[in-house]
Amino acid sequence: MDIRIITLSEALPIRHCVLWPDKPLSFCKVDGDDAASHYGTFLNNTLVSVASIYVEGQLARLRKFATLEDFQGRGAGTQLISHIIAELEQADINTFWCDARTTAVGFYKRFGMQVEGAEFVKSGITYYKMEVTL
Repeated sequence: MDIRIITLSEALPIRHCVLWPDKPLSFCKVDGDDAASHYGTFLNNTLVSVASIYVEGQLARLRKFATLEDFQGRGAGTQLISHIIAELEQADINTFWCDARTTAVGFYKRFGMQVEGAEFVKSGITYYKMEVTL
């Protein structure tokens, strides 16, 4: 697996396919995308997982993390998040956080992230805010 910086235009189709297939592609673009760092995991030169990081001061937020269904459970997403955390630590970022779908809380706990606050709903999906101090 190869992890590298990608463009927003490369990330959008996977975001759409995995996270919001019933919405228009434009729904998958969020404020701050133009300034964010977009990462991708490639397997045999095929992009299979994407994640976007939005940095504000010492805080880094993960948004729109998605792995193609056929590649879930193979480590592509785990390696991507591990890579991102390592880069954030080197950049002296002290807090990494995300809004995690309720179904993904266990995945994020593997990186030391903890639930902060109560469950909430966005666009019909339930989430928890999760974070870890780096």
